[in-house]
Amino acid sequence: MRAPVVHIHDLPTDHVGPKGSDTFGATLAEVGEALGTKNIGAMYVQVDPGKRAFPFHNHLANDEMFIILEGTGTYRFGEHTFDIKAGDICHAPKGGKDTAHQIINTGQTTLRYLGVSTLQDPEVVEYPDSDKFSVLGIHPGEDYHTRYFGHIGRRSDVYDYWDGEDQ
Repeated sequence: MRAPVVHIHDLPTDHVGPKGSDTFGATLAEVGEALGTKNIGAMYVQVDPGKRAFPFHNHLANDEMFIILEGTGTYRFGEHTFDIKAGDICHAPKGGKDTAHQIINTGQTTLRYLGVSTLQDPEVVEYPDSDKFSVLGIHPGEDYHTRYFGHIGRRSDVYDYWDGEDQ
């Protein structure tokens, strides 16, 4: 039997973000996976001052909630921004660009939060700042980087449904 209790600091971590970026970067620990949850995802996130874990984005299939554990920052939500601090809880419902969201560490110390989500699979994510989208499906993998099968593109990368279907 898998233990129904884990300690955040005992979980394996992965780093996300482009190497050397002044804008993006975070350390993640997959809490939901460690607990064996099937319909609820949970991820512990640590973000250094001045950085963001992920680009501004919205989900078409999953709802998310962020519980701020330590630090301060800004919660960008749609066209609005909100100051956040330890004890705050942020909601990011599935939907269009008006539900796009991003957490930015604007403080002087590491921002730590727990991201909780539904686990609808597959998922479509839109990135309004860069006009990208991704289509993702979860599959077995060794770490955060290999657990997802998907495609990232732009709406301009469009093919006709029948393209290449000569037979």
